[in-house]
Amino acid sequence: EVKPIAVEDLLGRPQTVLDRSAMRSLIEGRRVLVTGAGGSIGGELVRQIADCAPAALSLLELSEFALYTIDQEISESHPELPRRPLLADIRDDARIAQVMREERPELVFHAAALKHVPMVEANPLEGVRTNAIGTRVVADAARAHGVRLMVLISTDKAVNPSSVMGASKRAAESYCQALDLDGAAGTRFVTVRFGNVLGSTGSVVPLFQRQLAAGGPITVTHPEMTRYFMTIREAVELVLQTSALGFAHPDLYQGRIFVLDMGEPVKIVGLARQMIRLAGLRPDTDIKIRFTGLRPGEKLFEELFHGAEAPVPTNLEGILLAAARAGDLAAIGGTLDALDQACRGLDLPAALASLARLVPEYQTAEAVP
Repeated sequence: EVKPIAVEDLLGRPQTVLDRSAMRSLIEGRRVLVTGAGGSIGGELVRQIADCAPAALSLLELSEFALYTIDQEISESHPELPRRPLLADIRDDARIAQVMREERPELVFHAAALKHVPMVEANPLEGVRTNAIGTRVVADAARAHGVRLMVLISTDKAVNPSSVMGASKRAAESYCQALDLDGAAGTRFVTVRFGNVLGSTGSVVPLFQRQLAAGGPITVTHPEMTRYFMTIREAVELVLQTSALGFAHPDLYQGRIFVLDMGEPVKIVGLARQMIRLAGLRPDTDIKIRFTGLRPGEKLFEELFHGAEAPVPTNLEGILLAAARAGDLAAIGGTLDALDQACRGLDLPAALASLARLVPEYQTAEAVP
């Protein structure tokens, strides 16, 4: 029997503690919609938002089982909270417009995405349609229906992306930044970027735990691979904290991207060894580690800032700001139209060409180091 491992023990640094009063002042008494509400980040957003006394909470999710699970949990933990479970695909503009019209959210937290690099490399058109086009559908509907703030959950994989997933998320960032700088409709757009979330579905920690329980080996792609890590609670507190900050000070933060200072990147092989030791076993003796090689789209290391995004500290500990570098809204919108057409026509070369126009720094080599 392998000893259970507390994810927090793997972090190698104290968890960042953030100011909950700002989060509560953002949420309390407001109507809130969360997309991807059944996912790791979306579900934790739902839990923390429910704790902050919103007027109503709308849970939007494509997976019926994931939606059932989070809806059941909130019905038990907050029986008095008005909430609606909504089965919807963010790529369906008519359905998303209907949801915005009927739910009338003031705040939208957009966590719905396809996030697995190898999975999106294998299904690139689906990844692009969900992450780039889907974000535009949600953003346009938010603008059209008087949403006051939309928060895009992004990733460090959007920085100098080597994968379709990363490039599709950078395209989503660009569109939301351009909308925020445009400011015409009165809707604010805040983007929050963070690294790998310890213990989230499909992340390396549950994989290693499963391999440990089976007696090994633990598979690591490369001995030098590093990643920035944070816990799910930290990630979501960061999202809520920065949303409150961005919402309260549009003049300071327009078109900017908030980035969590996650300390130093962690070597994946070191994480594997630490998990083996925390389970009461000896690395390389009781449990072997096997290196499998980089997969398409993977990098050895992630970056939190693009070269053109000089990091700016904020007055909040642990939160940095990337300088705005959004393009022209009309130009980005036109390229997204072309991207959408290519995806609908199942034309992968045209879709990748449009994606490269949106994200010039996208490197489509096999596993760029």
